[in-house]
Amino acid sequence: MPSPSLRLEKVTADNVEAACGLSVRPDQDGLVKPVAWSLAQAYATPDIAWPRLVFDGERLVGFVMAFFDVRFYPDDPNDNRLRSGLWRLNIDAGHQGQGYGRFAVEAVCEEIRRRGQTRATVSWVPGEHGPERFYSKLGFRLTGEMSGDQVVGELELGDV
Repeated sequence: MPSPSLRLEKVTADNVEAACGLSVRPDQDGLVKPVAWSLAQAYATPDIAWPRLVFDGERLVGFVMAFFDVRFYPDDPNDNRLRSGLWRLNIDAGHQGQGYGRFAVEAVCEEIRRRGQTRATVSWVPGEHGPERFYSKLGFRLTGEMSGDQVVGELELGDV
């Protein structure tokens, strides 16, 4: 059970090396990009990326990156919906199944609410070792949409 000292922190020069050392289980390789890849994406898109580290006390246990107010299908002139949601979630292999992922997703959803949105989006690679059951338990429902090779799920956050 995660401790009450759970928190998200910004990635800094002091913790970036440890962040890049996080790794998921071997059966999850290929289902989520490594933290270093995510940080490169965040660097290239600082206007939409929100990368954070998940700490339990002084122990680094994971990485989460959100996106805010993005046109999900920018090439479709008929789809002007702005979406916010979970872009990446990496909980270190040795810390999975302890509530850290739930904490990270709930923290992202709270930030989405704080920014005035009422819906969170996430996408994932479907498959035997994929996170569909995890996201379903948190209330995400498949939309029937695809983002590349990933299925899309949404969670209604309620009124802000």
